[in-house]
Amino acid sequence: MHLGGFVVTASSTTWVYLSNSCYGYWLSFKAMDLRQLAALTAVADHRSFSGAARALHTVQSNVSTHVARLERELGASLVDRTSGGLTDAGAIVVARARRILNELDAITADVSSSLGEVSGQVRLGVIGTTGRWLLPLVLDALGTDHPKVRIVTIDATTTSLVPQLAARDLDLAVVNLPVDDPDVDTEALFVEEHVFVAPTAHPLADRPHLHLRDLAGIPLLLEPIGTGFRDDLELDAEREEVTLVARAEVDGMRLLASLAQQGWGAAILPASAGTEAAAGRAIPLDGTTPRSVGLATPRRTRLSSPATATVEVIRRVVLAEVPTRNGLRLVRTGEN
Repeated sequence: MHLGGFVVTASSTTWVYLSNSCYGYWLSFKAMDLRQLAALTAVADHRSFSGAARALHTVQSNVSTHVARLERELGASLVDRTSGGLTDAGAIVVARARRILNELDAITADVSSSLGEVSGQVRLGVIGTTGRWLLPLVLDALGTDHPKVRIVTIDATTTSLVPQLAARDLDLAVVNLPVDDPDVDTEALFVEEHVFVAPTAHPLADRPHLHLRDLAGIPLLLEPIGTGFRDDLELDAEREEVTLVARAEVDGMRLLASLAQQGWGAAILPASAGTEAAAGRAIPLDGTTPRSVGLATPRRTRLSSPATATVEVIRRVVLAEVPTRNGLRLVRTGEN
């Protein structure tokens, strides 16, 4: 090997001698079995050896054996046998193992795609209110253009999706912008105005247009303080010298939108979440900063061929669909 060294392999341990000027040193690398990493990751996902065995289509004794061997090689307990959860050391190993296993999947997908049709799995995160209209169109387009691409979708908030992207548990995600994470890259897709959704009997339900100032003192369904959407609304309210009043706080835009659409209470929603108000009206709202929605990907890693194909489809669907939807508009050059 380079640096005038040599390699000796014995049993499961590889010894590497590296000479550096007048001295040398030994490095020992344990030959971890990928099956061991897959078994531990499955235990982490399913919080039990039996659940991991079912997910891996094997028997529990095989999972236990692989994890035990990995623990012996690392000299640390990785799974708390009482709770089924990971120890601190186990969490460290799983974080690294996911990246290794994901890269191996990407290698298989890239090679297969280079030989012909794009194929492989893509782990796609999406915020619920956008996913309701965007995901069906993306799945239809992928089914036509790339029928061998398999999509695994995770419906969650931006604050939940971004850490999964940074850890490379997701290949890409549609999220609210801005995203402040050094391990994630983003591009803006579209911006979205707000609407006021209210039951038909609400005092403001017959108004053709509203301003945020009109909602001073009006009880609203709101997300909790600390969520991006609520914090942005509070900044807008402070600017307009308005105090927002919470009738109830709901952590999850999709559930909040559902309650408002069914007439349980009035709410401020992104335009695409307020268009299906079955028991009320969605009224255009001024005085708020439009929500920016974008595409996020892990930084410092190359997207697999199926992930790249999915990105291209999402861009194309957004370009065609957004101009047809009230309250949504495409991002202009230089706008974020």
